[in-house]
Amino acid sequence: MEDIEDLVVENGGAPPGFRLPLNAVGLKPKRNKNKPNLNNSMLPLIAPSIPGTQTIYLKTFGCSHNQSDSEYMAGQLSAFGYALSDNPAEADLWLINTCTVKSPSQSAMDTLIKKCRSAKMALVVAGCVPQGSRDLKELEGVSVVGVQQIDRVVEVVEETLKGHEVRLLNRKALPALDIPKVRKNQLVEILPINVGCLGSCTYCKTKHARGHLGSYTVDSLVGRVKSVIADGVKEIWLSSEDTGAYGRDIGVNLPTLLNAIVAVLPPDGSIMLRIGMTNPPFILEHLKEIANVLRNPCVYSFLHVPVQSGSDTVLTAMNREYTINEFRIVINTLTDLVPGIQFATDIICGFPGETDEDFAQTVSLIQEYKFPQVHISQFYPRPGTPAARMKKVPSAVVKKRSRELTSVFEAFTPYNGMEGRVERIWITEIATDGIHLVGHTKGYVQVLVIGPESMLGTSAIVKITSVRRWSIFGEVIETPNQSKEEIASSKKICSQKLCYSCSNADEACACSREAVPGSCGPESRGQIIVEESSVPINDKSEYPTGRILIGWLLRRRQNHVHKRMENGIAAGFKKKQERSQRSMREWGVIDRALLGGMLVTTLTIVTLLVLLVYWTPSSKS
Repeated sequence: MEDIEDLVVENGGAPPGFRLPLNAVGLKPKRNKNKPNLNNSMLPLIAPSIPGTQTIYLKTFGCSHNQSDSEYMAGQLSAFGYALSDNPAEADLWLINTCTVKSPSQSAMDTLIKKCRSAKMALVVAGCVPQGSRDLKELEGVSVVGVQQIDRVVEVVEETLKGHEVRLLNRKALPALDIPKVRKNQLVEILPINVGCLGSCTYCKTKHARGHLGSYTVDSLVGRVKSVIADGVKEIWLSSEDTGAYGRDIGVNLPTLLNAIVAVLPPDGSIMLRIGMTNPPFILEHLKEIANVLRNPCVYSFLHVPVQSGSDTVLTAMNREYTINEFRIVINTLTDLVPGIQFATDIICGFPGETDEDFAQTVSLIQEYKFPQVHISQFYPRPGTPAARMKKVPSAVVKKRSRELTSVFEAFTPYNGMEGRVERIWITEIATDGIHLVGHTKGYVQVLVIGPESMLGTSAIVKITSVRRWSIFGEVIETPNQSKEEIASSKKICSQKLCYSCSNADEACACSREAVPGSCGPESRGQIIVEESSVPINDKSEYPTGRILIGWLLRRRQNHVHKRMENGIAAGFKKKQERSQRSMREWGVIDRALLGGMLVTTLTIVTLLVLLVYWTPSSKS
């Protein structure tokens, strides 16, 4: 079926556009074998048979645009009454929002679909994979909803739960921006400004799914910004497949949009704007205007500009439509015009035809600029793309180049010199250790601080106290809503919380400023999180010192809790056994003396008995 209306009409229902009641489709609701069989008069009272009463598990792959789509779908489902859960086991239907950029993402999707089918669970697949690859074998018999049909996800879910297969993939007008939305982070609005792109990269599958450039109007985007500000949002991320190409299909450009949005932001910098990923070709003519926006106190001085390769030969084969010299112009101009600007970039290792010389040019480019964020990917041929038909570089060579470039990148120390500096940060989330708050500087450098949750959504003046390759830690000096006494009090409470978290009373307290051998230490990393999904590079050799050392141990314990539960009985038995053996080994002096005394007493009694037996007969004679 290509549309729900077609499905309903085939079942003898109403004309297109008319939503039928539940029983109009003519399917019998599934009965739970574990529940008593009820008569038909009670069926309307059974929650699982009523649309909007079921639980939905929503899984998202890919970029921030996909995340925004998922938030919109979650908002509509929630508004219609469906419950949302992070636990797939308790859901009645799985909704998977897919990404087609890289093979690993699609492989993860395939695995999830297999699990869902094995569990005999209702399934809806959304996103770029079904939109760009409609005939995938993995999608046979599965309901799908396309990227421009997310505003109809409730209908798709409703029909799928009835046992129907629904496919909504036809392109139409862009979904409205004011439909209900459930944000993953209530303080962050991911705002899609356009869909699709103007490029035709030979390796990319995204355009197959998202299509040609389609931009929202400036007025509609500014209206959305005003609306989310009223909702309490403190950070706005502009998102798209290529932010720099915005408006070229409707006669405007990115600087026009940026200036219009900045004009409605509070001048005190309480709400920040982050500009999304942009390819070099479409911002070359607007560099001075964009630099002026990036200098604004309400805009993060950060830009994600993918280069993909340091070789013009490879860029031509990729059809990237710019040269390395033009990429340099973008980076150098913005660096000169925007103090403290930070960049992120992307590299594809092992593109078909890439020679050792081409790769050496890529390494040289990365070494020259020492970008704090480099997303390194191995080339994966995407079916249906021109690059998939090109002669491939051997896999071993691709992996070797990826490892080499990763080693080069890991050698950088991009945040050296920050220690001791005083910075303003904007705090929007809690760190994974559950103890620190995550903030970002004007250059979008991530800083971890200790403070109460009431600081979420605020800015603070902090002093950078510790800088490592992956982690930057700060101490709060001042916040707009807290006095110095309140800040000191909250620090004391958080420090006590860290100390009390240590389970071993013999350990040195983790609140001390110096690292203690054997103490807990976090694995937190100060990596900037940008639009493309990437695998963080571990750096376990450097653990920050001071009061935050307990975080690492807490996370390690959480990571192993499920394993302990699964092996609880065996582990318990083994623990008892070890405890018994240990207690034998750890007898003290008194224990040994008591045992020796018992042995001497026993031997004395035996000796006396023997003497008594032999002495008695002789005395009688």
